[in-house]
Amino acid sequence: MSLVVSRCICGLLCRQAVPPRLLLGEYFPGVQSPWFSPVVTLKTSAPLRAEPKKKKKVDPRREQMMRERLKKKLKKLERVPPELIPIEDFITPTRCLDETRKRIPPRLSFEESESRALLLKEWSRYKQKQHMAEVEAIEVALEAQREALEELKLESKELYQAALKPDPLLFPFTHEGPAYTPPIPNYEAPDGKYNDVTKVYTQ
Repeated sequence: MSLVVSRCICGLLCRQAVPPRLLLGEYFPGVQSPWFSPVVTLKTSAPLRAEPKKKKKVDPRREQMMRERLKKKLKKLERVPPELIPIEDFITPTRCLDETRKRIPPRLSFEESESRALLLKEWSRYKQKQHMAEVEAIEVALEAQREALEELKLESKELYQAALKPDPLLFPFTHEGPAYTPPIPNYEAPDGKYNDVTKVYTQ
C-alpha cells in the first residue's frame, strides 16, 4: 500500500510546474510547501508488523537432567584411554615375515667349521693388539703435547696462546659433487610430483 501511495505522490510532483532550478537539486529553505520539496527527499519504509518471538518456557528439571547427561558422557570419555597412533616404520610388513623365503645355510664339514673358528679367534687377537697399539700411541702423543705446551707457556705467553688456536690448514678439504655431464646454465630444477599416501588418524 505504501508503495502505491509513494508512486502516486511522485506522479503528482512530476506533473507540477516546478522551476528548473528546483529540478536541478537546489533547495530553498524559505519555501515550506511540500509540493516544492525535491523528489529525492521522499522516502518510504516497509511496515514493521512482525510480532516478537515468544520465549519458550524451559522446565528447570529437564534442563538439569540434560546437564547431568552431558556430565556422564564426559566422564565416560575421560575413562577411555586415548588410542595410540601406530608407527608404521616399526611394523614389519607381513610379506617380509613369510617363512618360506628363508635361505637354508650351507652345511660345512667339521674340519672347515673348526678352521673358520680358529681363524676368527686369530683375527680378533690381531685387531685387539692393533687397537691397544693405537691407544698407546695416542696417549704418548698427548703427553708429549702437554709437556711441550707447558714448556712453551714458561717461555712466552703469546706463543702459548697462538699454539692453542686451531689451524684451518691442518686438514685441507675440497669437495666437488659428481659431474657426469656439464651443468646447464640458468636451469631451475622442478619441484617434482608425488602422491601423498600419509594416513590420517582421528581420535
